[in-house]
Amino acid sequence: MANHKSSIKRIRANATKRLRNRYQAKTTRNVIKKLRNTTVKAEAVELLPTVISMLDRLAKKNVIHKNKASNNKSKLTKFVNALA
Repeated sequence: MANHKSSIKRIRANATKRLRNRYQAKTTRNVIKKLRNTTVKAEAVELLPTVISMLDRLAKKNVIHKNKASNNKSKLTKFVNALA
């Protein structure tokens, strides 16, 4: 167990941030799956900016690596553009 007041506070803060990061990352993964399973181009085009925004936000807060976000955005954009 931590001995200092600041370390006890840090443990609480880390737990809160961990939960928030897990929630945001899982939500983003679910939206990515939803986009990948879409076959209608109009829906996909509408959903893409939301997904890109979520990925950028996760990368900015270091929940995921910036290159992973970039790769995901690239692949999803290619996928949406390829839909007929």
